[in-house]
Amino acid sequence: MDGCVFCKMVDGEIPVTKLYEDDAVLAFLDIGPISDGHTLVIPKQHCTMVHTCDPEVLAEVSARLGRIAEAVMVAMDADGYNVLSNNGTTAAGQVVEHLHFHVIPRKVGDRVFTQWPAYQYRKGQAEDIAERIRRHLK
Repeated sequence: MDGCVFCKMVDGEIPVTKLYEDDAVLAFLDIGPISDGHTLVIPKQHCTMVHTCDPEVLAEVSARLGRIAEAVMVAMDADGYNVLSNNGTTAAGQVVEHLHFHVIPRKVGDRVFTQWPAYQYRKGQAEDIAERIRRHLK
């Protein structure tokens, strides 16, 4: 994809600190980490969001994600890790429009993600929302 910074990384036009690479996946250290070892895992094939990505490409990334996450966790002597993917530039904060998964090593008390804005559904609201979502599942 012309202009995609991650595609340029895949093509070797932009240097990265590679952790893992094969024919389908590239993993490298994030240049703006929120913890030591913060890693990005991307498909080499360009796609923008989880729901627009070819299922086979998602399967390739998924097949490697656990192994990469474990290596990051062990190497950083972390107590755990978060795996997340921002999908949508405005609402979800996706900075690069190429599907990527963050592997963020965590330590107890690290204060990363200190607030999760959870709330309770009003009575009947969960079922209403679930039904709306079910109608769109194909």
